[in-house]
Amino acid sequence: MSTAPALSPDLIRLSIALARSLSAAARNWALYPPEHPAVDASVRRLSEAVRQSTSGAAFAFAITPKTLLIAGIPLPEEQPVAEVARLLHDHDLLQVTFLGDPPVEALQAFLKLLSTPADDLRRDGGPAPAWEQAGHTAIVLEQIDYEKLLEDREVENPLEDRHDDIWRSLVNTIVQGGTAFDEAQQARLLEISRSVFEIGDLAEAVAAPKCNFDGSPLITTQAATVLAVFRHLAGIVTVMEPERLPDVMRNVASATSNLNPHVVLQMMQTDEGSPDASVANAIASSFDDEKVAQLLATALARDGRASARLAQVFDVIAPDAERKQRVLTMTRSMLSEQDFGKTGQFRAVWTSMEELLLGYDETPYVSAAYQASLEGAGARGDMLAGRDLPPELPEWVDSLGQDNVRSLSVQLIADLLRIEDNADRSADIARDMTALVEDLFLAGDFHNALLVLRELKAASSRKIAPAAARAALASAGESGGLRDAATMLGELEEQSLNAFAECCEMIGPTSVRSLLPVLQSESETPAYKRARELVRKYGAAAVGHLASLADDNRWFVQRNAATLLGITRSADAVPLLQSLLRRTDARVLRQAVAALAAIDDPAAARAIHTVLRAATGENRTAVIEALVAERDPRVVPMLSRILTESDPFGEDHETILGALDAVRQLANEQAVAPIVTLMKKKKFFQRKKARAFKTASVQALVAIGTPKAKAALDEAAKAGDGLLKTIVRSARP
Repeated sequence: MSTAPALSPDLIRLSIALARSLSAAARNWALYPPEHPAVDASVRRLSEAVRQSTSGAAFAFAITPKTLLIAGIPLPEEQPVAEVARLLHDHDLLQVTFLGDPPVEALQAFLKLLSTPADDLRRDGGPAPAWEQAGHTAIVLEQIDYEKLLEDREVENPLEDRHDDIWRSLVNTIVQGGTAFDEAQQARLLEISRSVFEIGDLAEAVAAPKCNFDGSPLITTQAATVLAVFRHLAGIVTVMEPERLPDVMRNVASATSNLNPHVVLQMMQTDEGSPDASVANAIASSFDDEKVAQLLATALARDGRASARLAQVFDVIAPDAERKQRVLTMTRSMLSEQDFGKTGQFRAVWTSMEELLLGYDETPYVSAAYQASLEGAGARGDMLAGRDLPPELPEWVDSLGQDNVRSLSVQLIADLLRIEDNADRSADIARDMTALVEDLFLAGDFHNALLVLRELKAASSRKIAPAAARAALASAGESGGLRDAATMLGELEEQSLNAFAECCEMIGPTSVRSLLPVLQSESETPAYKRARELVRKYGAAAVGHLASLADDNRWFVQRNAATLLGITRSADAVPLLQSLLRRTDARVLRQAVAALAAIDDPAAARAIHTVLRAATGENRTAVIEALVAERDPRVVPMLSRILTESDPFGEDHETILGALDAVRQLANEQAVAPIVTLMKKKKFFQRKKARAFKTASVQALVAIGTPKAKAALDEAAKAGDGLLKTIVRSARP
């Protein structure tokens, strides 16, 4: 029966590494300027990944929306593969081919192409013409031919996919603050204005990118962007279909009630002098009692309390007391159907909510001096606009740089986790911190990553959501960001290396998983040596994370596994080392024996005993060499145990001879007592075997040569059996 073709493990590993490097490089290119160190490092990693994949020839992969294809076979849908597939597919690429070792300039141009909005590329004919114009022949791009794909396609519903090129271009224009729309975009705005769902869909799409570095929403910016959408809708309808404006505003009000209530609250606080004030007022006036109650219920259920800000907005939307009372009655009815409204907490706080919302007065919250300051803000702004720029401006602008903003984000999220006393919110913050740490690793900012990890480590021992903090640390240990950072270990300066090592210490033994690609090196590279020292610090805790290396089919990975398991000095490593003893490669066998010899445990001694009994020829020599190679005195007790527990006349005879050979080479006095016991043993009709092990015993005592060993020989020459006396006399000059 035929089997489906499959990719080799090496090819899968190289392809996933290339995808991960390309994903990280594209992300860094979009976040930082080209001269930033994080960009330089990620481009170098990408160059190395391409070089390993091509091996001086060519390497191509096809692209689908969900994964990449190598020779028509899909790669495993791991996160970096899926990310790269989506990025390339969104840029209308069908296949990418790397020829030989592309220069850094070609890779930089490729990343620049991927950072260009897809709509801009389509406007100029797609990515292929743009790439041809760039003139880099070491990378070949093949784009999707949509005309060919759509030649024979029958479209029953032309409005089936609303997120087409026009929709995306509309979103991009609004996100970037544009106010001029072409004819197609204006027509789409008119269509959108007829549907509550599509109005909400567009509002959510333009608000989504407005977030902090850590992913938290910029509520004020999102509110302004959503208001811009509504303003554009109202403006287009006013000009082209003015009779529909009341209906459109009702649709806008309905769509608004489904948005994030905090964004809606911010929208309702728009200043009267703002160009969006009329839109905000029109939305507020379009809200019926049910929509106001729904908005109020959502905000109260989410926050668990009423705030002065919410009371102020409520006062704007429902200024008369009678309507306020009606809305509050409906709100309480809605809340009573939710979990929040069924708790004892709700009944306890509702009275205070009601008092604040019905009796809102800003006087207690705004002093006279502050109110006067607000009223004069516009005049002072006009006055300052006419002056020269302050000398501190460069310093102020510098404080808004990427590095400072990133450090501030780290400090804020660390402080937020420290002061949070709600378990659910702490768990959410811990998950956000995991994503932040991954971005910091990708940027090479180990010092800020360390601050976040320290806070997670501290949270893991506190009473508030310790499990979530521990899970976040474990997740950080297996993140693609840490894995990519580990590939740069050999190039890190001492200060960055120390910070990276401390990050691994904070994460714990799971960080070993991210070091595995570096630990698979055939030669002892600087990166491998540094990763090995990190594993050594974990000791026994690292053993379970090294199992995949022992299962690898490559001999040098198995050898590395034996080395790493040996430096843990843990009895937990013995089962894995025993599996390596069964390998046929003498290089692996030698290293596994050396690792077992370094572990002071009866199970390790039994494993060496077994391999000495089973090994023959080259493998037997390899075992003996491994035992004596390091001249480690800790091996002697293990050999002594073998001499004591083995039968020199039975199947252990060859094992005894091997152990005595090793003892002879080590020449350590600790072995004298078991040798003396062994060489006194005798048995009828086994003279040949007796001569062999007694001769080896005497040679070992001669090699040891200490007074204790010489005394043992003297005693054997006087009181030993006839065979032993003869061997001792012939061994002495």
